[in-house]
Amino acid sequence: MERAGAFQFKGPVTLVGPELRVGDKAPAFTAVDNNLATVDSSAFAGKVRIISSVPSLDTGVCDTQTRKFNEAAASLGSDAVVLTISCDLPFAQKRWCGNAGVDRVITLSDYRDHSFSKAYGTYIKEWALCSRAVFVVDKNDRIVHVEYVPAAGQEPNYEAALEAARAAL
Repeated sequence: MERAGAFQFKGPVTLVGPELRVGDKAPAFTAVDNNLATVDSSAFAGKVRIISSVPSLDTGVCDTQTRKFNEAAASLGSDAVVLTISCDLPFAQKRWCGNAGVDRVITLSDYRDHSFSKAYGTYIKEWALCSRAVFVVDKNDRIVHVEYVPAAGQEPNYEAALEAARAAL
């Protein structure tokens, strides 16, 4: 499924994958962690998940988005996890986390096969990057919050995502 013009990134671009909605079952995916290990989304089963999709950690809004969710992660407790997913290489993600002091968000790379972005409808066809979006998944693998941010330069509604995560705990 392709959604032409669904996101603004140096002009209108096409997002590939479904447009998920509240109530949908969270799609399974695999990604690569900072140590080059493949991580299956089932590793986070039973936890509330905030999944933050960003084009690249090395850009201003993505940096801000990841730092804000990192700060909020501590208040959510051990029954929640915050994942930031981009197509940045794992080496770049690891370097960025070290430089930014980000230690609560788990960064995962979708560079290998775009499993996450194609399952969650954030794959930018023209650039092979993830668009900006935030999903909250409850302990039963149901999506309780979705925000497809319409433009790369726009921040998501952090409080709406955090409220949904707190309500799901």
